[in-house]
Amino acid sequence: MHTTDRSSPARPRSGLAVVAICFFTLIFDGYDLIVYGSVVPTLLKYEPWHLTPPQAGAIGSYALAGMLIGALVAGGITDVVGRRKIIIVSVAWFSVAMALCAIAPTPELFGLFRLIGGVGLGGVVPTAIALTVEYAPRRRRNLYNALMFCGYPVGGCLAALAAMALVSEHGWRLMFWIGAAPIVLILPLAFRLLPESASYLLARGRRAEAAAVAARYGLDLDDVRDKPASPASANGTATATATPAGTGFGLLFRRGYLAATLLFGAASFCGLLLIYGLNTWLPQIMRAAGYPLGSSLQFLLMLNLGAIVGSIVMSVFADRVGAKVITVVAFLAAAVCIYVLTLDLGTGLLMLCVAVAGLGSVGTQILVNGCVATFYPAAGRGSALGWSLGVGRAGAIVGPLMGGWLLGSGLGFEWNFYGFVLPALLGALAIAVVPRVAAARKTTTQVTDAPVGELVGHR
Repeated sequence: MHTTDRSSPARPRSGLAVVAICFFTLIFDGYDLIVYGSVVPTLLKYEPWHLTPPQAGAIGSYALAGMLIGALVAGGITDVVGRRKIIIVSVAWFSVAMALCAIAPTPELFGLFRLIGGVGLGGVVPTAIALTVEYAPRRRRNLYNALMFCGYPVGGCLAALAAMALVSEHGWRLMFWIGAAPIVLILPLAFRLLPESASYLLARGRRAEAAAVAARYGLDLDDVRDKPASPASANGTATATATPAGTGFGLLFRRGYLAATLLFGAASFCGLLLIYGLNTWLPQIMRAAGYPLGSSLQFLLMLNLGAIVGSIVMSVFADRVGAKVITVVAFLAAAVCIYVLTLDLGTGLLMLCVAVAGLGSVGTQILVNGCVATFYPAAGRGSALGWSLGVGRAGAIVGPLMGGWLLGSGLGFEWNFYGFVLPALLGALAIAVVPRVAAARKTTTQVTDAPVGELVGHR
């Protein structure tokens, strides 16, 4: 049984263990979502169900509607019940739902089980980000967050590779049985090794338990909570003395945070629309363009490989020069490369453009999440991520629906991509006008999260 009051070992454990558990959880989170896009071409040909593209797009949105509910609920209660419990419950929840999808006898029940599974999936991401940011080295939080969140596109790669190897011979149901594996692979590790958030324990008045966790993982309790600034020291650095007023969703809409809260929500809407629209429909769009199933799935693989490599590289730059400009550039790169996919180019160049589009969709959302996690004080971090990703889930719902409508509209191959250029441009604009630092924190709090100015565009 996990406890937080054991005597700490002489040598602190590495926070990498926490990041690793969150990483492997995100692998299955990504797999369980992107697997649907990898089987859409097969489902459209599955005679017992007779699905049309708009119907398939609607089913693709059901899991994302569940994620909207899950992200908002988890974001609202994670600062109340604790982040460890949210992770454990979420993993068990979506694993069971994936097993139900594998045995679904009708498209209606399949869609219902996708909706139910989405609730569990939605609770994973904001909680994993909050834990990663807390246990990562102070000045490497963008990088560690990117490494952890790369679990999502790694899961997408596994979904594409598994589909190429298994679907033609074993059918689509096996893909969903694979998605149920976390209940036996991840859940036991989380029970045994995942600690509770020290900032959560402090916020609940459980200082002795927080101190034990901090000692076990080499954390500084003064670094995991936010406090009002005292007069600046001789070198211009303010020292911290007390915790800020306001926690949870109430903090997000306080004066000084409101503009950033709305803009981060808008950026996540655009980023998640790109992620789920492209991951759901890219294989089928490329099949419609004349590529065979195996080749069309290779585009899905490249989309997620680009997200993995690009997001790590971009996050290294974000830790050095600030995330704001890097995020804007990534959004703009996505817009350009998605437009280029409409041109008559060779397969190799198209693959390269798809990889950059992966950076500008999944990779950009990773950077947005890092900005959110480090913009707000620790007392409201889980709620801020829940809000941002919850609003973003509305974009995630729109993405598959829009892709299905475009594919079934007969407007032409090019319009399948034109629809995704606009949200990439709007996402760039939203991040470009986010305030450098929350006005409330400038005057009332010490920014303890590795220069928040660096992470949100100011150095």
